[in-house]
Amino acid sequence: MRIAPVAELKARLSSYIRKSEEGPIIVTRNGKPVAVLISVDNEDELERLVLAYSPRFQKILNVSKQQIRRGEGIHHEDLWQEVEGEDT
Repeated sequence: MRIAPVAELKARLSSYIRKSEEGPIIVTRNGKPVAVLISVDNEDELERLVLAYSPRFQKILNVSKQQIRRGEGIHHEDLWQEVEGEDT
């Protein structure tokens, strides 16, 4: 893992993008971490990463977990039958 100040990152962005393939780069401002530069191998990985940090998606997951705890969820198989339009 590398650490790079914002000013250096701006000046050498292409180089840091290449270096991010070797591991995350912590971006700092005034010595404090403010961001992380990481490489992405494919669109699926990018989608998972974006969803992991999406407040809206996290809220949906939390509501779903609460519903499951209260017994309001549905079985995995039933979900896919409903999605695919199959009758049970």
